[in-house]
Amino acid sequence: MTLDHPVALAPADRAVQLLGGDLTEKALRLHLDGLSGVDAVGLEQRAAGLSTRSIKTSSKAWALDTIIRTCDLTSLEGADTPGTIRSLVAKAVTPDATDPETPRVAAVCVYGDMVPYAVEALGSLHAAGGESGIQVAAVATAFPSGRASLAIKLADTREAVAAGADEIDMVIDRGAFLAGSFAVVFDQIVAVKEACRRTDGTYAHLKVILETGELQTYDNVKRASWLAILAGADFIKTSTGKVSPAATLPVTLLMLEVIRDWHRLTGEKIGMKPAGGIRASKDAVRYLVTVAETVGEEWLTPQLWRFGASSLLNDVLLQRQKLRTGHYSGPDYVTVN
Repeated sequence: MTLDHPVALAPADRAVQLLGGDLTEKALRLHLDGLSGVDAVGLEQRAAGLSTRSIKTSSKAWALDTIIRTCDLTSLEGADTPGTIRSLVAKAVTPDATDPETPRVAAVCVYGDMVPYAVEALGSLHAAGGESGIQVAAVATAFPSGRASLAIKLADTREAVAAGADEIDMVIDRGAFLAGSFAVVFDQIVAVKEACRRTDGTYAHLKVILETGELQTYDNVKRASWLAILAGADFIKTSTGKVSPAATLPVTLLMLEVIRDWHRLTGEKIGMKPAGGIRASKDAVRYLVTVAETVGEEWLTPQLWRFGASSLLNDVLLQRQKLRTGHYSGPDYVTVN
């Protein structure tokens, strides 16, 4: 697309900081198109090398607990009911009823209309004298397709925040991005970020889902990661989990490298969330190693790292129980939800 004149973008502090006060579509495009190309072979070789790293047995217990602490326990099905969400919250609070030392997950992730039930279930725990520390994350903006008007996307977001969502997982308009309409995607993220504002002036945290399986190239993943951060993302997230491929180690490594470069440039830490397709604890450990080697172990906290997962937690609980007792229990040791 050729720009005959600069088009003003919605205000975003990060973009102004990097691109200057004259924040225009032309300036954004020049920056994104000026990013260095991704060496696909080199990226995949680095990811393959990191995936072969092993951890000591003494570190395995820490790794398994870290996976649990940084897990967004997810239920995003059309058949979800209030009862499904209450069960999800119960598992998030007490992942392993046989071991009170098992940590709690970071968040439960649900559709926006299920937020009140998650908030209610967590509120019941608080009323009983406990503080869960678990966040409620809501997918929004016409998840998973993103095919809706901006007005509907903003209403979707505001409704979830008003219902008590602590975090919003939004999807970008991949069609607009692939058509080269970077400014459209930028402005929508800025608008959704503003829709995350609560009545007290604070903001629900915004995770921006790139749906990397539809972005076609590593170069596009890199551009979309920079675009999301510039527009105000608190986290960048690989996938909805509804498209294949979902999270992969090379894509996650690339997005972490963007986060690392942003931190070196500005001193600001952006979070990262791979989602979809990570089902085994051994695979999740590879992601932890990749985080530690790319941005540093300080990112391995719920404030900066999340796994988007539904079945991963069950495998981690089985591995944790094997480490603790020396044997595996049967399949009924873990609950489905």
